[in-house]
Amino acid sequence: MVKRNALLDAFEKEQIRQNKADYRENLKIFEALYREAQTLGVFPLEDPLEGIDVDIRLAKALHVRILDREDRPDAR
Repeated sequence: MVKRNALLDAFEKEQIRQNKADYRENLKIFEALYREAQTLGVFPLEDPLEGIDVDIRLAKALHVRILDREDRPDAR
């Protein structure tokens, strides 16, 4: 895993600055992915709420509250 540091943050900011988002190119990609999903028969969904109960259970299980520094047991 890459640890966050100032050099990595500076690199990412520079990449974002140099490579501006291209709306038209992103729209082309989106439309191609949409057409592919339609071709594969996975979109549009027959029942959009199918499996929602599993998604909700998973979201509840994965929800983690980040403690403030003063609330942590090891805080001094």
